[in-house]
Amino acid sequence: MDGEGTKLPLIVIAMLLTVTVGGIVDLVFDNPESWLSAHVLLELSMIGASLGFVVYLWQGWRRTSRSLEATRLALEKRSAERDAWHEAARHALEGLSKAIDTQFDAWGLTPAEREVALGLLKGHSHKQIANLTQRSERTVRQHAVAVYGKSGLTGRAELAAFFLEGLMLPANTRNADTEPLDSSVASGVAAL
Repeated sequence: MDGEGTKLPLIVIAMLLTVTVGGIVDLVFDNPESWLSAHVLLELSMIGASLGFVVYLWQGWRRTSRSLEATRLALEKRSAERDAWHEAARHALEGLSKAIDTQFDAWGLTPAEREVALGLLKGHSHKQIANLTQRSERTVRQHAVAVYGKSGLTGRAELAAFFLEGLMLPANTRNADTEPLDSSVASGVAAL
């Protein structure tokens, strides 16, 4: 845990331990004749409760610390995986970026239209693109219409399909859900 997260549990534990020690010292100084008196039983219950809370808080603090550490390690692992993927895909992404830019040139898109088209390809809404580009949502919509008009496409789905339709998973990683049905399966499905 960080410094601030460690202070409070330690302060509470220290206070409870102080109560425990104080109760024990008080009992020793009182030197009671009977351990069954109300005063002694009250002090023993306070000492027991304080020690119980110390153990409970300590265990909770350790559990939380372990959970936090596991989360931190998982986050580091995911960050490393992301960074490795970005590095491995950097060349492919640069090539795709250049191909998209070349196509935007062929369509004659203005810089503002390019920004909007790229935002649409990334899956952003008109409102999100407006916020990212510091334009009004209406202006973004107008640019989107211009992009569709210059490209000859009818909307966001066709724009995405234009650039992404040919992208396929490598053949050895496809599963049954992405494989086309063979004719015997297709005829069986059609018979249903």
